[in-house]
Amino acid sequence: MKSLLLMALIVSGLGACTSTPPRHSDDICQIFHEKDDWYEATLDASRRWGVPIAVQMAIIRQESSFVADAQPPRPLILGFIPWFRSSSAYGYPQAKDETWDDYQRQTGNHWADREDFADSCDFVAWYCATSRQKLGLKPTDVKQLYLAYHEGHGGFRRQSHNGKPWLLNTAHKVEQHAWRYDAQLGTCRRELENKN
Repeated sequence: MKSLLLMALIVSGLGACTSTPPRHSDDICQIFHEKDDWYEATLDASRRWGVPIAVQMAIIRQESSFVADAQPPRPLILGFIPWFRSSSAYGYPQAKDETWDDYQRQTGNHWADREDFADSCDFVAWYCATSRQKLGLKPTDVKQLYLAYHEGHGGFRRQSHNGKPWLLNTAHKVEQHAWRYDAQLGTCRRELENKN
C-alpha cells in the first residue's frame, strides 16, 4: 500500500514538472483544445463556487501566465547573489502559503496542490466567492475581484489599490481578458461540452 502511494506521488510530481503553458494563451478555445482536462476543471469550479470560467482563466493568466510552478523572482544582492523571494506566492494561482492553508482548511481539500490546474481553478473560484461574500462583490465584476485577489480582503477594504496606478491598470487588463475569453468561449462551449 505504501509503495503504491509513493508511486502515485512520484507520478503526479513528474506530471506537474512536465506541464507546459498553453501555446495560445490569448484564445480560450485553443487553450481548452490543447489542455483537454482544463475545461472540465474550470467548469467544476464554476459550478461549485458560482464564478465564471472566463474570470478564473483571466486571473490565472495574469498571475502565472499558466506556468504551473511560477514563483516571484529572487532579488540579487551585489548583482549576483540570490536572496529570499519577496513572497511565498506559488503555482498557477500565485497563492501565498497562508491563503492556500486557509483554502485547504475551509474546503477540506487537504491534498490540493498549487501546481495542479484543477486545484488552482477551485482555489481562484473559492477566493472570488469569498470576496463576493465578505466584500459584496459581483461574480462578474472582474476588476474588483482581481483587486481583492491581489491585495487581499483587508487591503481591498483599506483601498490600498487606489495608491497603485500600475495595479489598477493590471486589473483593467484582467477584466479585458475575461471579456475576450467569455466571448471566445461562446463560440466553442458546445463543442467542448460534447467532448466531455
